[in-house]
Amino acid sequence: MRKLFSFILTWLIISPGVIFSQEKLWSLEECIRYAIDNNIQIKQQVLQTRYQENILLQSKLNLLPTLNGQATHNYSFGRALDETTYEYTENQNIQSNSFYAGGNLNLFRGLQNFNTIKRNEYQLLASELDLETIKNSISMNIALAYLQILLNRELVSATENQLQITKQQIDKTNKMFIAGSVAKGNLLQIEAQAASEELQLINLKNQLDISYLTITQMLELGSPAGFQIVIPEIQIDTNTLISENVDDIFDLALKTRPEIKSAEMNLTASEYDLKIANGGRSPSLSMNHSVTTRYSDIAIKMSNPTENYKFSEQLNDNLNYGVGFSLSIPILNGWQVNRNIANSRISIENSRYALEGERKNLYKNIQQALADATAALKKYTASIKAVASMEESFRYTEQKFNVGMVTPVDYNAAKTQLLNAQSDMSQAKYEYVFKTKVLDFYKGLPLNLNQIK
Repeated sequence: MRKLFSFILTWLIISPGVIFSQEKLWSLEECIRYAIDNNIQIKQQVLQTRYQENILLQSKLNLLPTLNGQATHNYSFGRALDETTYEYTENQNIQSNSFYAGGNLNLFRGLQNFNTIKRNEYQLLASELDLETIKNSISMNIALAYLQILLNRELVSATENQLQITKQQIDKTNKMFIAGSVAKGNLLQIEAQAASEELQLINLKNQLDISYLTITQMLELGSPAGFQIVIPEIQIDTNTLISENVDDIFDLALKTRPEIKSAEMNLTASEYDLKIANGGRSPSLSMNHSVTTRYSDIAIKMSNPTENYKFSEQLNDNLNYGVGFSLSIPILNGWQVNRNIANSRISIENSRYALEGERKNLYKNIQQALADATAALKKYTASIKAVASMEESFRYTEQKFNVGMVTPVDYNAAKTQLLNAQSDMSQAKYEYVFKTKVLDFYKGLPLNLNQIK
């Protein structure tokens, strides 16, 4: 009984969450945030950015002096050197220890260390901007998939309405056939039209299911089951004039788009690569430092040869400090320095082309989006008039069909024209919405469906 009570209590606690997850409505903003938090490509770029952070930190730590230690313990047998008297002993077993601590400090290397730090800083900035570029790309793809669902829903709804009208017409025609008012061929043609519309409806519902599957896969969700989106109320003012200028939007985008800034950072990093390569022509100055000491079990204390020469005393007496400087002058290294300089200049030129390419692609994308938005608005405006005209024409045709003044062929043709006009209007509507959102995105505005011009 207690187990049953626990089970019921657990179910009551968990079930609201399950129901909530099934009934949750996803807005476009929520979809974008969730995708950014769970996208594998974004997570990989985050790791790449952390990797660049480690490279930058290491380049800074390379300015510190190195310090390494070494300790040895040796056994020697037979003839050996007494390090106290520097005389050889015969047939004697000796144990000895030596200890070393030392390192190196680069004082000057043609500013290569400094330029390496600067290069790594710009490479880190480029990696962070690449992360933003991927996020932007994911956001745009999510928005497109979201609008595709809205479009497919409208197409399904329009086809369902047309099928419902056809079924009603079947009932009317069947009654007229039973009464002997129309021939059986009229009824068969209407039924054939209904079958065709049912097939079309199935295809559109399949497309709607696929669009749900597409967005859930982009969100890294396990299944599209229970996934539903918020249906925003989208009102488009057909009197709107798209007055934006391509150059104005482009100037704004140049200041905000991460792919442009990333290309600029990569160009600057390649310029520091050239400075690093030039530094290979300069002499390098380094300082080395060391501390050494030793112990031997045959060592004799010179001040008192009969006294035991302790381990700690030997280490203290044999302690040695050393500081030295080393100057390296490059003379001939297989022209490696010259090749590095030449390759760095090629890399700079390539980075310049990459930046120019990003700018041209951005300009073309803005130009295309603006042209598409203008065309879609014109198409949407025209399609509204076409749908209104087709609806009136269909109503007139339907009235004539009900009294036997037109054939089923003419009636079906009018229905098909109306459905096609409604489909064209929906497609133009969401194409315009998407392209305006693309333009807003280039201007640095967030993606949402709350404000549609």
